Amino acid sequence: MKKVFFLLMFCVSLAFAMGFYDKGETGAYTVEISSDKILVEGSNDITIKLFKDAKAVTDAVVRAKFFMPEMPGMPYMEYIGNAKLDADVYKTTINFSMNGTWQYHIQFKHNGSKYTYRGSVNLGQESESGTMKCGAGKCGGGM
Repeated sequence: MKKVFFLLMFCVSLAFAMGFYDKGETGAYTVEISSDKILVEGSNDITIKLFKDAKAVTDAVVRAKFFMPEMPGMPYMEYIGNAKLDADVYKTTINFSMNGTWQYHIQFKHNGSKYTYRGSVNLGQESESGTMKCGAGKCGGGM
């Protein structure tokens, strides 16, 4: 009985430790963007995976642009992270200056062509499962 209880507690703790995740397509490419932790105001590590024909793309130039449009009483905000290849994923750090809805463009150049994957994320808003809520509705623990 103790083993079942500890296994259950371990699974629950993993569910609440999930961070940000989004997946979609642009052109013939599949883009996955994630963070092991919930995105927060300040510094955040972001991982980007690119796939074409179900194979990892490891020879692209990748950058992540996160921005918040200008609103009354608040200027336009932007942070760009140039991603670096680490094994078969691209990694960058994004520094969010405040909570709220941030839009993002994952931009990459591969085989002479440019591609952009777009989405948004709401910083400071967590769902009941502990995963990030996204404006595009595609985020949440790999769903």
